[in-house]
Amino acid sequence: MDSTTEMLSISAFARRVGLAPSALRFYDDCRVLRPAYVDGATGYRYYRPDQENRARLLRSLREADLPLADVAAVLDGPGEEARAVLERHRDRVRDQTHAAVATIAEVLRDLAGPGAPTRVRLGGVELASAVRQVAPAVGRDEQHPVLGCVLVEVDDCEVRLVATDRYRFSMRTLKAAAVEGPSCRFLVDAAALIGTGAWAARSSEVTIEVGPEGVSAHGTSESRTLPVVDGRFPAYRDMLSDLAPPESRAIVDRLALLEAVNDCGETPGIALRLGEDEIVVSRPDHSGATVLPAVRQEALPFRIGFDPAVLAPALEAGVGPDVLLEISAVTQPVVVRSADQGTFTTLVMPIGLDAHV
Repeated sequence: MDSTTEMLSISAFARRVGLAPSALRFYDDCRVLRPAYVDGATGYRYYRPDQENRARLLRSLREADLPLADVAAVLDGPGEEARAVLERHRDRVRDQTHAAVATIAEVLRDLAGPGAPTRVRLGGVELASAVRQVAPAVGRDEQHPVLGCVLVEVDDCEVRLVATDRYRFSMRTLKAAAVEGPSCRFLVDAAALIGTGAWAARSSEVTIEVGPEGVSAHGTSESRTLPVVDGRFPAYRDMLSDLAPPESRAIVDRLALLEAVNDCGETPGIALRLGEDEIVVSRPDHSGATVLPAVRQEALPFRIGFDPAVLAPALEAGVGPDVLLEISAVTQPVVVRSADQGTFTTLVMPIGLDAHV
């Protein structure tokens, strides 16, 4: 037994690495974790201390439900193959988790029954930020009062705030801490929601409750009622699905672009000329031009017009240093997206430049 004096018995090794002796025998049979020495007379298995890292990694991979064949590829295959195996398994687990969460949410909604209230827990600061971002897109048309509201949708673990005045569109998606009850949607007067947003910022968490008696918000030490408005909100999902894929993308400093737009002064229209590595902001007659560095994949230059009263609030509502412009055509809505926050999207309608020259 001199050859085993520096080795660990299967029981001792099992205790060190957190695997049962039966599991070690199984992994030996599968040739994934072979013992360093097997006594020919007794059949006892012995392991070296330097095998512990492999055993612990094997245990972790199996706890993550990685199939044994893939475990062998991670342990013994080339680095690129191991990375590919783990990425595929990560995506598979994520898809399975999302499917399970959706199924459980659907069953819980069914169990709640018709008329059951919906309760949503959100971070107070996150809710306040979302309200601030979508509010500039609210309409002021007395003939279409529904455009003066914000649509709130609750679905699974997401809450969406949507606003539009038909010339611009804003949507912010929030991840809820918890959602209880059925999916729902309701319209809230924008002015009331703006006040609620400022109030919510003072609470670490806000619970929105939607029931037969109306909608209320509960903060740390105070509650308030949200005035719900009856009406038919524009079918924004149809609009989003009808958007053509962008033909051009440009990334530019958000605050610099906003300043250049404001520097054009009182004008009903401004022009953006997109070059290979720059954006030129000017009045339609090319006066008052400001050149901004930009990142573009396309070399073909073109001009597109905007109402500064519509574009500027879209830029102000963004977050982060950069803004991404996605343009499909000079006559189609332009996506103005915060490069640092994919959950906030604004669409801005361009204008014709000829009428403003």
